[in-house]
Amino acid sequence: MRIELKDALVELRGDNNAVVAAALESLVANGATLADGETARLPDILLLSLPLVPRDGLEVEPLLAAARSTAEAMAQRGGGRLLFILSAAATMPMRRHPGYSVQMAAALAGMRGLAMEFGPKVLVNALGVGAIGEPVLAGDTAMLTHASVGRAGTLQEVTDTVLFFCDPYNSYTSGQLLAVDGGWSAGYGRNF
Repeated sequence: MRIELKDALVELRGDNNAVVAAALESLVANGATLADGETARLPDILLLSLPLVPRDGLEVEPLLAAARSTAEAMAQRGGGRLLFILSAAATMPMRRHPGYSVQMAAALAGMRGLAMEFGPKVLVNALGVGAIGEPVLAGDTAMLTHASVGRAGTLQEVTDTVLFFCDPYNSYTSGQLLAVDGGWSAGYGRNF
């Protein structure tokens, strides 16, 4: 997928992992500039990345506070985009990882609240990542037994979705989570 992001400044907050690295690389390949920590300019696109491999002790409040602060500044400026990259477990809790699932659901609820509060100037969305890569770079291998597509996703499938959300022509999508999980969240409960 190709989009035009000339002069768009992209900033990452949160977990840096292989999925996010591929997304950033794709955004830069489409004309965006990556904030380097020394850039004083407010980003046009803020990626808010949560850990994509389940782990205990995750707290999403600091990331939600950073999202709120940036959304306020973007709204004052007149526009911008926030994109949360989180686990598909935000929509369907995993029995194996209850605490992690709760934090993902909290991030999803926070994203939707920000979308309501800062629209229409700021578009706020989320990408729900399932099992990606072989070996698995994101998700849990147990997700594969319930994914209707029957395989792990690819980094390209995730990055194409990031580009969809960041495309300047996509100006009417806000407050949404798009799951790139091979159908895991649609059919997870069918065997239980």
